[in-house]
Amino acid sequence: MHEKIAELKIELDKINAEMSSPDADFVKLARRHKEISRVVDKHDEIVRAKSDLAAAKELGLDDEAIIAAKLIETCEGELVELLKPRDPRDDGNVIMEIRPAAGGDEAALFAASLFRMYNGYATTMGFKVEIMDKSETEIGGIKEVAFMVNGDGAYSKLKYESGVHRVQRVPDTESQGRIHTSTCTVAVLPEAVTVDFKIDPQDLKIDVYRSSGAGGQHVNTTDSAVRITHLPTNTVVTCQDGRSQIKNREKALVVLQSKLAEHFQAQEDAKYASDRKSQVGTGDRSERIRTYNYPQDRVTDHRIGLSLHNLPAFLTGDIGAMVDALAAKN
Repeated sequence: MHEKIAELKIELDKINAEMSSPDADFVKLARRHKEISRVVDKHDEIVRAKSDLAAAKELGLDDEAIIAAKLIETCEGELVELLKPRDPRDDGNVIMEIRPAAGGDEAALFAASLFRMYNGYATTMGFKVEIMDKSETEIGGIKEVAFMVNGDGAYSKLKYESGVHRVQRVPDTESQGRIHTSTCTVAVLPEAVTVDFKIDPQDLKIDVYRSSGAGGQHVNTTDSAVRITHLPTNTVVTCQDGRSQIKNREKALVVLQSKLAEHFQAQEDAKYASDRKSQVGTGDRSERIRTYNYPQDRVTDHRIGLSLHNLPAFLTGDIGAMVDALAAKN
């Protein structure tokens, strides 16, 4: 442990020196500096606490000794977690896509609820949500939505949200009070900040068309919406949220780069895990990672067997306890 901390302190000194160079990759260095600093600061906190413990014992201050001992135990556990291998994408932004699966209009309404939930959570975390593409139904549901969550550590917090989300509730249109089950798929992609491939412009087919909203009503009268197809992989992304064709094209290219990064990473992973499943499966009701049960005021994550109550608060974005529990189990 001490040797590892000593090595990290040496690396930290090297990073400090490199950051003064005009040719330095400041973003990459700053990210690594922050990662190492967390470990070093936690180690230093343990050293101080051990010193306090020794002093308290020497002076016969039992209460102070108990407090210092508890702090040491807590910090040592946190240090072990910090020293575990980390996903280098954890500190970055995340792109999320929500689509209704089984359940028709009710599934589309649930997709809208999930989108509001993630918006609410992002707000509490100080993240910023940027809509890339959004298509709504006439009754307030969502046919599909793609959005980026910008913020330090956004991917680390939201990466376990991918999969099939199932809702059990009585729809407003149900006259006999029967509970319906519907599903939505949520896909989670890390924003591709640095990738080992280049997109050849000749591999792209770019179409522009007129943006439209719910019910076919035109958002504007110019061809500002953009659809980009990566021909070798048949990957398609669209962006019509902004009124500027240039801005929509820029946003679409960001999403395309992230999708292709995920595509090529999946190919690499397949060499080692041929049975790797896709994030969202088919969207069938049985393929669920989480159930939102309205009659029981309950949300259950089936991967870790955790059930929480107060569903209304959860759907407004109070999902931190679930997010943290998932991170702790993985």
